[in-house]
Amino acid sequence: MSSNTETPEFTEWQQVIDLLRQASQQQKDDVLLKLLLTPDERDSLLSRVNILHELLNGDRSQRKISELLGVGVATITRGSNELKHHDQDVKVWLADLLQKQLP
Repeated sequence: MSSNTETPEFTEWQQVIDLLRQASQQQKDDVLLKLLLTPDERDSLLSRVNILHELLNGDRSQRKISELLGVGVATITRGSNELKHHDQDVKVWLADLLQKQLP
């Protein structure tokens, strides 16, 4: 399972993505994410999803999103800054993906 080298086996972000894809194909993505992430990290990830959703929705200010989600304004700003690195096609895709998950 492990080689005898003195370096980690997994060194690239793409390897993590590939693991997630493979787990998803096996319908074990939930299991893998629970193994990889602590409960606090899963809560943070949920907050990040809500931040992106709210930012893309555009109905609330960053301060209101901060109050709604119980996170700092700096966290909202980081999400906003990350969105700025992506073109409109990605933003539309993400907004659509998030909207499809709503009850």
